[in-house]
Amino acid sequence: MSHGTVLTTRSWFFNPHARAWTCPPPPPGAARFHSRLPGYAPTPLVEIPELAREWGVRSVMVKDESERLGLPAFKALGVSYAVCRVVCRLAGVTAPPATLDALREMVSSLPPMELVTATDGNHGRALARFARSLGIPARVLVPDVAGAPAAEAIRAEGAHVIVVAGDYDTAVRRAAREAGSRPGAVLVQDTAWPGYEDVPQWIVDGYSTLLAEIDARLGGEPPALVVVPMGVGSLAQAVVTHYRSRGTEPPTALLGVEPDTAACVHAGLAAGRYRSVPTGSTIMAGLNCGTPSSLAWPYLRNGLDAAVTVSDGQAAAAARELAGHGVPAGPCGAACLAGVRAVLTEPGLGGRAALGLGPDSTVVLLSTESPRDLTEGETTP
Repeated sequence: MSHGTVLTTRSWFFNPHARAWTCPPPPPGAARFHSRLPGYAPTPLVEIPELAREWGVRSVMVKDESERLGLPAFKALGVSYAVCRVVCRLAGVTAPPATLDALREMVSSLPPMELVTATDGNHGRALARFARSLGIPARVLVPDVAGAPAAEAIRAEGAHVIVVAGDYDTAVRRAAREAGSRPGAVLVQDTAWPGYEDVPQWIVDGYSTLLAEIDARLGGEPPALVVVPMGVGSLAQAVVTHYRSRGTEPPTALLGVEPDTAACVHAGLAAGRYRSVPTGSTIMAGLNCGTPSSLAWPYLRNGLDAAVTVSDGQAAAAARELAGHGVPAGPCGAACLAGVRAVLTEPGLGGRAALGLGPDSTVVLLSTESPRDLTEGETTP
């Protein structure tokens, strides 16, 4: 293992050096771009006193991304900003236009294009919606393990949907081939690999708006702990970038949560190297990813304090618990609640001390999606 990291159990990884690591801040511009989109409003940051009492901290707050720009997840932030940057690059301009109408005019001045992506659900739906708003056709590849409802929701947004036999990684490879073989096609993927990094980075930059909203809601006071669900790690990369570029004292602790059936980041941290893992079925469909983004990996390796895995049963129970507190959370976002509880209650982990939590701490959980039908408990819908 590298970087002085310590593996304490199969499901928990802790890096004691993460809070000393720093990085440059995200580039400006995303929040201003989003503020000009029709329907933009900051999403709620909901305080849950019952959890604060249970965990012995001052406050627990949940960033509720169950509705973002008319869609049921945070993904619209990254997609909209990345597509804007793609259009601007093709048009030879540097600054995003002032309005969505102006962006549409820019699109109409360009040769015909098509946006292509792979998705396990919300990313593809967000791309389809934003592409339609700009008059651009979208081709979205969905792994069959994501389930028919995910494909139908994307198809309802006007995209051409292709269901791919296999997992998310298989669909990503197929989408890259499709984009490379179709005239005017542009791949808009929310994971990176060597040679494909600009668009994924723009997606990460788009997520910075979510974090700026948290800052504004907390009055600039940094939380003691932020908990983020991890699939390929792009949202977690945005979280690490935001908090490791601020120089606050004490630094914010950062905890990443993954399904125990698709824990690619955890596996890499435990091994001390970038890794891919096979994936299985999980209700945490948006986190069912076997390979971390190559852009995200250095940030997670160096700047993430800890990673923990949770089961489908734990995520489903957490989603029901959050619903009882008035937060409509899907299993991916609810995984954050399950992860913190595991870290704080599992004997022998020492999670409270490792993460620096005390009676004056504020904990923020990122709930990234709206609820789905969890009546089947531990089976992917």
